[in-house]
Amino acid sequence: MNFQPILLPWRIKRALFRSVFVPAAIVMQGCVIVGVDYQSPVVSAPDAWTQSVKGDVNRRSGLTQWWKAYNDPALNQMIEKTRTANPNLKIASQNIEIARAQRGVAESLALPGINGDASYSRNRASRSLFATGPAPNPSDLYVAGFDAGWELDIFGGLRRNIEASDANLEASFEIYRDTLVTLFSETALNYIEYRTLQERIRLAIANAAAQQDSVELTQARLDAGLAPRIDVTQATSNLETTRAIIPQLKIQLDASRNRLARLTAEDPAAVDRILRSRGGIPTPPRSYSAGMPCDLIRARPDIRAAERQLAAQTALIGVAESDLYPRFTLFGDFSLQTISSSNFWDTSTGAYSFGPAIQWQIFSAGRIRNNIRIEEAATEQALRNYENTILLAVEEVENSMSGIANGWDRVATLGRADSAARETVDLVKDNYQNGLVDFQRVLDAERTKFSTEDDLAVARGNISQSYVSLYKALGGGSEVELVPTPEAPVKANGGPFNVTKRRN
Repeated sequence: MNFQPILLPWRIKRALFRSVFVPAAIVMQGCVIVGVDYQSPVVSAPDAWTQSVKGDVNRRSGLTQWWKAYNDPALNQMIEKTRTANPNLKIASQNIEIARAQRGVAESLALPGINGDASYSRNRASRSLFATGPAPNPSDLYVAGFDAGWELDIFGGLRRNIEASDANLEASFEIYRDTLVTLFSETALNYIEYRTLQERIRLAIANAAAQQDSVELTQARLDAGLAPRIDVTQATSNLETTRAIIPQLKIQLDASRNRLARLTAEDPAAVDRILRSRGGIPTPPRSYSAGMPCDLIRARPDIRAAERQLAAQTALIGVAESDLYPRFTLFGDFSLQTISSSNFWDTSTGAYSFGPAIQWQIFSAGRIRNNIRIEEAATEQALRNYENTILLAVEEVENSMSGIANGWDRVATLGRADSAARETVDLVKDNYQNGLVDFQRVLDAERTKFSTEDDLAVARGNISQSYVSLYKALGGGSEVELVPTPEAPVKANGGPFNVTKRRN
């Protein structure tokens, strides 16, 4: 059996063109669109921060790779491992692919669809139907062909669906960037906590060694009959209390290391090798620039994501409203039908049909109206979420700046207290050896010294973490790279992504 290509006769092509494509083009030119045209919401931001800012307040600086300002190679290595291996970033990247595919699905709904089909059946009818003449019974039926359909988006429901998909795709990019910001800050915060705990353990060990000397001193004075037994027991109690703190700090140290291992997708042993160097508590530069409060709206990816989610939800109102109106569809099909395979490719076996169709949900018992109310309420929620995201951002920046401003004051105060406590211990011990004071004064001095040193280490760690919190609150780190996918949306003037364009 020779294969012959299936060609539509010219009269069929001409009829399809005149009755389908020409009217569709005319209708689409003058169509209207349902729903609400999205406008970026107008939000208010403070005119200035309440805390004083070091540097140029009118521009944001040093945020792209803020962690490098700490001059800590181990921290840089941790951040890089987080960027390349953290599973949450890979999840966010795949969410972009999902959003991109969903946009492709939305676009396909607005384009013509073509289906091919073929079938064979053997049928036997009642013999009484063939009483007037002979006919093959049972008989064969061979069918092959295709059908096409195209919904004319006269009222714009499909375009609103594409608009929502566009905004969701753009939101997925911003969520990826917000994930970067969050993970970088978490890595830095845990790294600083680890170094702070290392310093606290070092101080505890050093104080335990000094307190061991006090135990030996009291024991020597007891043996010489110069001190009572209670001095030895008090010194021993003070020593063991300090020693008991060390295991607790080591538990926290291991927990911090394990969090770093999770963030960098490494095993704890590999993290230990990176942290083996004793770099001390990272110290950030004193000067920083927070810019102006209005910069947050453009800088923070979570705010941009909330705005894009609001745009997507606004478009869904139009998708719901489109169900109030009729749907117009152009359809057509062509097939070959025969009862014998020998003449299957003959032109006489061809059959076709085409024309317009309309479908209108005239009565839905309020379902459509309620769906519209649902989307409107969800849009109101998205707007409030956008506003709340901005308020939260302002709060985080203010808290971080307060932590920095007051943190430096606390470090300076504790530094002076630490110097005085060290000198006090030396003086009291000399006086004790000379019999001028009792051992209780030595105990009080040693406890104060250890407590002050520990508080100073914690304060240094806190202020370093406050800088990290500020960088996070300002959206620092989201500019490190574009989302690693081949078809990223184009940015406008180096700012946020373009607002989804209206499609008519």
